[in-house]
Order: sequence, then structure tokens, then C-alpha cells
Amino acid sequence: MRSRQYGPDLTPPWKKTRPAPEVAAEPGLVVEEAATGFCGAVIRCEKTAQGPVVTLEDRFGKHRVFPMEPRGFLLEGRTVTLVRPASAAPAAPRRPARTASGSVAVPEARARVARAGRIYVEGRHDAELVERVWGDDLRIEGVVVEYLEGIDDLPAVVREFGPSADARLGVLVDHLVPGSKESRIAAQVMADGALGEHVLVVGHPYIDIWEAVKPASAGIPAWPSVPRGQDWKTGVCRALGWPENTGAAWQRILSSVHSFRDLEPELLGRVEELIDHVTAP
Repeated sequence: MRSRQYGPDLTPPWKKTRPAPEVAAEPGLVVEEAATGFCGAVIRCEKTAQGPVVTLEDRFGKHRVFPMEPRGFLLEGRTVTLVRPASAAPAAPRRPARTASGSVAVPEARARVARAGRIYVEGRHDAELVERVWGDDLRIEGVVVEYLEGIDDLPAVVREFGPSADARLGVLVDHLVPGSKESRIAAQVMADGALGEHVLVVGHPYIDIWEAVKPASAGIPAWPSVPRGQDWKTGVCRALGWPENTGAAWQRILSSVHSFRDLEPELLGRVEELIDHVTAP
């Protein structure tokens, strides 16, 4: 028997789920993610292959990325669906007061002619991360960053470069901890008296530059531990449930870095040290 009042689905009106109101995810809007309880202000919205996502920043400065699913957020206690803001009319871009590295921005500054000095890093990912955060500063100072594809031949590379007072060299090394292969190579370079004070080798403690990105910024709880003998980057992808495509994984990580706040202090200090060394009078 079919009810005339309720229609073919026999569901009373007061039991039907009403669609949540749509709210534009404007920067600064404070919402709570319904599933996790994470509360923060909207930083940005982005398109991804899996759909639109929103980045929230809590009062401690931690960032989390969430899919913009229907009924996925609470606004002042009400369930809402976040949507991307409507495109506004083009406006003159606002220049940031500071660069991504935290330095005071210099509007309209021209890139300086490249110095003879250089900063070497181990790989492409290292170079891309340094460029993302310190790129504006490096161009103003005329400092070029090059990657080496590993540091096994670093002593020979440094001798061939020939550091001098007019061409200082800085080298950033991964996994520079006591007893590591990297620490032995760095010590060999620094012990070469012929190089003098014109070369500086420093490093961070992380196995790979990926780990220098704060987990919260990358949208993960922590960087996983990968067993010895297993390729570290592939192991990270497996542990996190990501496709085993390290190039795509790196682009995902790199896109989560927007300023120095997304990086660990152990990397920040070392890069600043190298820039100071290369640009010293």
C-alpha cells in the first residue's frame, strides 16, 4: 500500500536528509572538519586529480589538507559544504611584504648577474625545494644552485671547481650525521687545506630532503620509518598508501611548501648559512 502523502519512497519529510548549505571557502573563513575535528582558517583551495581540496591552518600554525566533500565541515556548529570561491574580477596583484624565506621583499628588484660562487646540493629535489623557498633571495644575490646527482665524487668536484675568495662554494648534504657515509665525505672535503676557508659543507640530519618538509604541511601524521635495504622513497610511498611513483609523490610534497614555515629548522639554518658564506665580501 502506497502513501499518498509521502510518495513512492515512503520516507516522512522530517526524516529526509536536507542538503547542507554551500559556503564559499574564502581565505580566513574558520571551519571545523567534521570527521577529525581539526579547526582552522582557510588558507587556499586547489584542484587535484581527486577533486577540490582546502588547506586549513589552526591556531598553532599547523596546516592540514582536506577534500571538499559534501557535508564535510562545520561552520559555527552548522554542517556545511565548502565550495571554491567564485572567480573575482582580475585585480592588480598584491606584492608580499616578505619572500617565501621570510626575507623582506624588494619590489621590482632585478636579478643580479650570477656570482662566480655556487651552492651545490645533492639532487634535483633538493634544488627544487631551495628554489621554491629561497629563489627570490638567490636571484637578488646572484647565487646559482646546482645539483650533483649524489656526493660520492664530491672531493674531486670541489677541487675541479677551485673555490677562492672570489668564487666561494657551499655544499648542502643529506643525512649529515656522525658515522654516515656523507659525514666521512664532508670531513674529507673540509680537511683539504688547499681549499682554505672558501668552501663550506653543511647538512641536515634527514635521510632525504623529503623529510625536511614538516609532516603537517605535507598532510601526513609523520614520515614513516623505512627498513634498511629498501629504497627509502619507494618505502615512504608504500607506507603512506601513495602510488609508487616517486616523481609524482615529490610534486605532491613540493606543492605543499609555500614558505619557510613548512620546513624543519634543521634545513632552514643550513641553507641560510650557505647563502651567507657564498655572498660574504
